[in-house]
Amino acid sequence: MTIRIDIGEASEEILELDNYEIMEEFLAILEASGASRDTIKAYRSAITDFLEYLGDKPLRDVRLRDIIDWRNHRLRNGFRKGKKGDKRSRTVTLHYYNLFIRRFLKWLGIRIRVPNVKKPPRKIEVLTDEEIEKLYRAVRDPLDKLILDILLDTGLRSRELINLRVEDIDFKEGVITVKEAKYGKERKVLATKNTLEELRMWIKLNNMKKGDKVVPLTYSGLYKRIKRMAKRAGIPIEKIHPHILRHTFATRALKKGINIFSLQRLLGHTDIKTTQIYTHLTIEDIKKEYQTHLDNIIRCPNCRREIPSYALFCPYCGYSLNNKKEVEATIG
Repeated sequence: MTIRIDIGEASEEILELDNYEIMEEFLAILEASGASRDTIKAYRSAITDFLEYLGDKPLRDVRLRDIIDWRNHRLRNGFRKGKKGDKRSRTVTLHYYNLFIRRFLKWLGIRIRVPNVKKPPRKIEVLTDEEIEKLYRAVRDPLDKLILDILLDTGLRSRELINLRVEDIDFKEGVITVKEAKYGKERKVLATKNTLEELRMWIKLNNMKKGDKVVPLTYSGLYKRIKRMAKRAGIPIEKIHPHILRHTFATRALKKGINIFSLQRLLGHTDIKTTQIYTHLTIEDIKKEYQTHLDNIIRCPNCRREIPSYALFCPYCGYSLNNKKEVEATIG
């Protein structure tokens, strides 16, 4: 999310302006340089938070101590819109805010070596096959099913889905063009024959034209619709959000044997390291399978501790393991 465009540096006179006027000048230059609305929004949130903490102190007088105090305050107390008790969420937000503030100060010509805030490892959750089945059983109308099919079949981001237009779908080639992708980069994704046929019928049923949006929802509408499906399915609604369906697509694709570099292109990741997070998930699945079927892990029927499969007596409690049926029942 760090900005990749050259915005130069501000003139020295800009520091004579009010802090918030300086921020608006910076954001205007970002916009003029081609930054996306989401990027500008993120910078605004970060800079506003920092300026609110500074209070009346002018930006020209900012020192490293001010930045460190702001960071420590946010780590302890959280952000206005964040969860106070969620330390990981606070750290992730501060990681990005710190990058944005550093870029802002550099633009201003304020030479402060702002140290990084280490970003915690990504916490990726995916749906199980059972949960996916429950979601499909909770479908109430054709749009519910279409949303699930597209997200689980293509790995589109939620905003890419709601910006998808009829003209972006090539039914002959089975390819969908994502024109409003992250960082403004266009990419191609694939869809199964079943999903393409469902899209064809949906477009025909609703008499859609080339420029029409396929899913007539806002992001908020999409979010709420998926949450309602989860509630009907009996899945904790805090676990379900549009992006978890993207994570689920990626994990299932790897399990089915897709090449990680092909998956990178489908997901639109600029760095293969971002895609590799999903290999960690599949390795955990493989590990469970290995332990179940090859590692012959057994537990003592008496003390329940793990013991070697060849043991005659439990090395921890001395329990006799002569009863094979009793021991076999504890395998795994």
